[in-house]
Amino acid sequence: MVGNSGLSNKIKRIHMDELARYRDEKLRQNPVLRSLFLELTFNCNEHCRHCGSKCGDKNDRAGKPMSLEEWKGVLDQVKEDFDISRLALCVTGGEPLLYPDFFELMAYAKSLGYNWGMTTNGTLINDEIAEKLYETGMKTISVSVDGLEETHDWFRESPGSFKKTMEGVKCLLKHKFKHVQITTVVHKKNYKELDEMYELISKTGVRSWRVINVEPIGRAKDTPEIMLSKAEYRGVIRFVEEHRYMGKMEVCYGCSHYLGVEHERETRGWYFLCSAGVYVASIMNNGNIGACLDIERRPELVQGNIRTDRLKDVWENGFEIFRTDFRQTGKCANCKQYKYCKGDSFHTWNFDRMEPNLCMYKVLHPLG
Repeated sequence: MVGNSGLSNKIKRIHMDELARYRDEKLRQNPVLRSLFLELTFNCNEHCRHCGSKCGDKNDRAGKPMSLEEWKGVLDQVKEDFDISRLALCVTGGEPLLYPDFFELMAYAKSLGYNWGMTTNGTLINDEIAEKLYETGMKTISVSVDGLEETHDWFRESPGSFKKTMEGVKCLLKHKFKHVQITTVVHKKNYKELDEMYELISKTGVRSWRVINVEPIGRAKDTPEIMLSKAEYRGVIRFVEEHRYMGKMEVCYGCSHYLGVEHERETRGWYFLCSAGVYVASIMNNGNIGACLDIERRPELVQGNIRTDRLKDVWENGFEIFRTDFRQTGKCANCKQYKYCKGDSFHTWNFDRMEPNLCMYKVLHPLG
């Protein structure tokens, strides 16, 4: 069988075996920092029903937020210790544009030679902001659109959000940004809107539409009415495969979840590998050092704090939990796919029950 990737399952299996060997024998012993996420702020002008870190809530956060000078110090340190020409700096929040010193910080990053991009809800982007983003060297941007107008505004609990977001996308494209991506979280209410969304988004001129499913994390765990059924999860994957190369705009699935040989490379550019702690690190708003920012904020997963620890030392000597096998237990104990997924994405791993909150392989292969 050959899908839209042009690769047979036999060839893909060979690739997956090679990747598994590389991860186990080389990458975990010699991890390579490729993406560094900076969580500039918890503040957000929306209140999304799925938010993994529950941004926008007025609950107390542990630790003092990082100051502008502290963030600048991080950029100095990372440039000194890593080859930043091979490092993607990923700016996020909350809504990163609400960070008071955003443009001063990113202008400084540009002056040091960083390649940086960000994730945003897009509502604050107008011509002036787009011009400033261009001037400060932004290379990539992902803008969230989570349904048609009524659904998007409901999901983000922000009336008028959809129109502001789409206007923000137009401003970015007008300023000739080449790498503008729209990201959509598929949930119960927008699942049946995917075809209409494809028509709408493909007409904007963006090069890529990233489709991901709602995850059982953060605020979504307390909002069961937005979760997909197993049939709908399968429908998301089928939609991506059918639309991936339908037009000039590529449709791709997110980086999360091992899907099985039939679907790997049919939905995205490479095979599943959870990058947390082997390719990806993050510095949180309070200075804590961790892996992927979507991962549950548990004490044992915090690797240090940038105010007292040097990132290079933590990267080389920490992150052990992300580089060792401890998840072949419970439901994963006898799974023949464990070689490839190693317990799947860390952000959906339940550390209390020691099992995945969501196994997309089992959803797609209920009898496998």
